Amino acid sequence: MSFQEWAASQLAEIELLSSMFPTHEELEIVDHLAMAELRDYVDGSSSSPPPSSRPQFVIKQKLQDDSTEGVDFLLSCTFPSEYPSVIPELTVRSSGLSRAQQTQLHAGLNAYLTEACLGEVCVLSAVDWLRDNLQAFGNKRSSSVPPERDADSPQRQEAFSRLWIYSHHIYNSTKRKNILEWAKELGLTGFSMPGKPGIVCVEGPQPACEEFWSRVKLLTWKRIMIRHREDISLLGRSVDSLRKFSGFEEAVFDPHGTRGNHMDLGLLYRFLQEKGCCDVFQMYFGIEGR
Repeated sequence: MSFQEWAASQLAEIELLSSMFPTHEELEIVDHLAMAELRDYVDGSSSSPPPSSRPQFVIKQKLQDDSTEGVDFLLSCTFPSEYPSVIPELTVRSSGLSRAQQTQLHAGLNAYLTEACLGEVCVLSAVDWLRDNLQAFGNKRSSSVPPERDADSPQRQEAFSRLWIYSHHIYNSTKRKNILEWAKELGLTGFSMPGKPGIVCVEGPQPACEEFWSRVKLLTWKRIMIRHREDISLLGRSVDSLRKFSGFEEAVFDPHGTRGNHMDLGLLYRFLQEKGCCDVFQMYFGIEGR
């Protein structure tokens, strides 16, 4: 990629992040001059060489469900000139984690991004990975057992989860069959939308959702991530009372395109609206559905 292509990718990602985290409390641009220089360079309104200053911003998130007080984290991000051909410089801060835990978290995050996202914009992937792993750390700060391996604890058994999974594409017939069979085997409801992009939603007991995700992510993907997750305490409620879907199905929405691999996103939005979860559309695509 050229400097112009790197810069265009960086600007497009920051604009997408700004639409998904629209308030100063969610996303803070640290260096507005660097952003202005980047935009001028991409727009071609400046004949100067590639900007020497680097875009910097901070994403601020709070993870919270009915059973926890929540975990705050700040994700500081600086783009190297060659990003996304290299991973960004990321720093995570969370008052709920010890220094040793933060070191382990950074190592895990960088390893994940290097393996799964190198060559593509990846800040949303980093945010999703942190949401997934920080919640586990926050729930078990005093435990000596790594949280991702403590799937049978009573705390996790008493929770309902809904995972919204995003994939660059879902074409392969074997993967599509596995997704259907694993969801039904684990007693999960939701749907899978094949094509480009591919979307999977599973809901049910938290351990079953985690098992589904652990199987799916081990398959070979160009890109796959948990775009959004919902975790709800089951205290005084049943799993079935929290479900939005009655079963698990593969859903297609008027496939089109030269390969028939693009779905009608308007029909997808209406489908989500009928299920009472249309808000997730903007989380996937960065725009409001219609």
